[in-house]
Amino acid sequence: MAFGAYDEGEHERREELTSQADAEFEERPEQFSGTVSYDSGDSAEELLDQFQEIKED
Repeated sequence: MAFGAYDEGEHERREELTSQADAEFEERPEQFSGTVSYDSGDSAEELLDQFQEIKED
């Protein structure tokens, strides 16, 4: 088979696998339970100063 040639059998096999995977897929997203935290890092003024330094270089 040449590169890029259409293979109907392969297309049908992939379509069947895709339909099986879709049927097993749960529609609802998982419920998140836990905590989220983040480090805000530097203050806005420090970040602006750093930005100005980068711009000047």
